[in-house]
Amino acid sequence: MAVEGSAGNLLQVVSLLGAAVIAVPLFKRLGFGAVLGYLVAGLVIGPFGVGLFTDPQVILHTAELGVVMFLFVIGLEMRPSHLWMLRRSIFGLGSLQVVVCGALLTLVGLAFGFSWQVSLISAMGFVLTSTAIVMQLLGERGDLAAPRGQKIVAILLFEDLLIVPLLALVAFMAPQAAGEMAVSATERWISVGVALAAIGVLVAVGLWLLNPLFRVLANAKAREVMTAAALLVVLGSALLMQLGGLSMAMGAFLAGVLLSESTFRHQLEADIEPFRGLLLGLFFLGVGMSLDLSVVMRNWPLIVSGVLSLMAVKALCIYGVARLAKSSHADALDRAVLMAQGGEFAFVLFAGALAAGVIDPIVNANMTAIVVLSMALTPLFVLCHKRFVRQAEASMAGVEAVTDCKASVLIVGFGRVGQIASQGVLARGASLTIIDNDTQVIRDAQSYGFKVYYGDGSRADVLHAAGAHSASAVLVCINDRAAATHIAELAKLACPQARILVRAFDREHALELAAAGADFFVRETFESAMLLGREAVIATGASSEEADEIMVEVRRRDADRFDLELAGGAFAGRALLLSNVVAKDDAGA
Repeated sequence: MAVEGSAGNLLQVVSLLGAAVIAVPLFKRLGFGAVLGYLVAGLVIGPFGVGLFTDPQVILHTAELGVVMFLFVIGLEMRPSHLWMLRRSIFGLGSLQVVVCGALLTLVGLAFGFSWQVSLISAMGFVLTSTAIVMQLLGERGDLAAPRGQKIVAILLFEDLLIVPLLALVAFMAPQAAGEMAVSATERWISVGVALAAIGVLVAVGLWLLNPLFRVLANAKAREVMTAAALLVVLGSALLMQLGGLSMAMGAFLAGVLLSESTFRHQLEADIEPFRGLLLGLFFLGVGMSLDLSVVMRNWPLIVSGVLSLMAVKALCIYGVARLAKSSHADALDRAVLMAQGGEFAFVLFAGALAAGVIDPIVNANMTAIVVLSMALTPLFVLCHKRFVRQAEASMAGVEAVTDCKASVLIVGFGRVGQIASQGVLARGASLTIIDNDTQVIRDAQSYGFKVYYGDGSRADVLHAAGAHSASAVLVCINDRAAATHIAELAKLACPQARILVRAFDREHALELAAAGADFFVRETFESAMLLGREAVIATGASSEEADEIMVEVRRRDADRFDLELAGGAFAGRALLLSNVVAKDDAGA
């Protein structure tokens, strides 16, 4: 019997892993993202799919640790000084959005014919955005550290804090006798004191005990113990906050903030990352399993209309608040699409309201289905927004368009390659013009003392306005393969007096640039790989002179191969002419 039970548990574990391994790559391949893949996989293997699992709540409770660890990692990136800078977004923007959305969503509930108590609890539950889904989507597109991403993170933090007063509101709204009111009021003050004490203990431990603890463990040089200590910090802080009646995720976030200045910050993040990703995926699987299709089928008119109306009203509220807070149309629309769903803390609020008698089981089941469906629809809405909604033009505030410039060198694109390439020209004292079509890059460069103009280098008139017709060199450093080739062709025709110097992505791109007439191109990984190879040769016992001779031979062979590829491909007519280009580029690097 024990063997059969173990086999059954193992089958469930294998099913979870198999569903994730199959669904997530498939959905990412189709362009739907990992989150929707997890949700659909959970629905398929859950009690309302093939039935491999009968109690998704057990998985959800375990998988909530993924959200906890996610907030810990976010906290590690939020230094106290940075968090202080976000205080207006957290408490100002966050409270404004919560109040406006809560009021209008309550009106939606009243319009559906529910009592004000049910409408208010349902509305406030839907106001609590899914931290897990929004953070995952922001992380996938690299926006967590961007200004608009930081504002969203700040609002999410405020909403996570809101679960505590909302649960207190549920207790206040619970039907009870007059004599019980005084007792419950006393209990609420006690719970507030316990919560403050829990926060105080966590802050004290974080400030005075954690760094010495990790220093001792680091000196012991036991890697597995460091990993265990990282998990202990995350789970211990979550447990402490839970015992204090607060959010586990908020406790982990606070622990991360306290360790953000620690010298062990990067090690902690590396240790937590595998557990965070696995448990967060498990959380999304659990959410997919919890969608009760029988409830949806019985009450589908109410649930479908509820999902659409609540998401639409919440999105409009978020957009209006964002515009009121001086966000651009594009940022406001993006925030509205990302945050229009309900979240995981809604389940906690609804469960508390059900236990207190504020809502009945039918309302709880319907609202849970509405929240889960809204979470499942969010990745689809984000995808539609990305593909079909025309993005508003980027704000040109603080950005100057390029016009009538003259300089010895023109740099097109001021990313990591362009920034490094500009240093030599500046050290030489030569005049330099820089253009880029990303307004955020331009603003960021200004804070470091660089003058970068707005301009699209793929247009001949922009190149002329940037002074390409009088420049001695044009450096094309953009992170777009096709555009770089097009600019090289255009610049060669528009400014024949200038040397066209281009960053190539790989060997195939280098061949394209040779055909386009570029005077010099360097494959972005070639030179670094050559230096690494030289050091590897020296490590085998060769002298520096011998290593240099070997690497010269490697370059010659690479140049010969490049010549053969050039002559044997579509560029045969230019092979002899361009062999000199390759030689000047040390094998077309």
